[in-house]
Amino acid sequence: MAELASWLAPIATMVAAVMTAANLGPRLTGAGFAVFAVGACAWCIVALQADQTGLLLTNVFLLVVDVIGVWRWLGRAQYAEAARRAARASASRSDASLFSFQDLLSASVVDRGGMALGPVIDAMGSVEDGSIAYLVVSDGGVAGVGEVLRRFPADRLAYAEGKVIASIPRAAFEALPAIEADRWPLDARHTRSGIPEIEHDPRPSAKGER
Repeated sequence: MAELASWLAPIATMVAAVMTAANLGPRLTGAGFAVFAVGACAWCIVALQADQTGLLLTNVFLLVVDVIGVWRWLGRAQYAEAARRAARASASRSDASLFSFQDLLSASVVDRGGMALGPVIDAMGSVEDGSIAYLVVSDGGVAGVGEVLRRFPADRLAYAEGKVIASIPRAAFEALPAIEADRWPLDARHTRSGIPEIEHDPRPSAKGER
């Protein structure tokens, strides 16, 4: 039993870390916390066999955290599924159709040919009418390193089947002005060409620029 636990503990912990870090929705994240709980139990067995009180207490605490994580995220999974059902059902209506903002923030932007342009980082909405002002889309990079953030105009996209469908090709997407990671545009105005204007926060940047 102790030997099995010594193998299960690190394997479960590593698998759970990947599942939760992927951030692919509440169901997978909740399952990741469940795997974390299995790993914590295995670490407790290892700690008892090795008479390591510190390791035991640490993993008892982590087990409690993992149980809360399972309850928190798997409980939310039912809401995510309800949102998807509502979106699917509304697609057949002629007067309106719905999409889930939770799904939008985990979606990828693709062109009409299905070529990936980049994942959605965030969506900025208008206070006046609640509409989407623009999306912030990542272009290139690996795990956030070397990426370029671009503001994608809301009037040039459609949402379907978990993806944002862009009405512009890759070349036009790459022509969209890059925005700074910590200074996003303040409005949603567009030029006549359809490329969004960039209006930055007037406060000086960290480099002292104005």
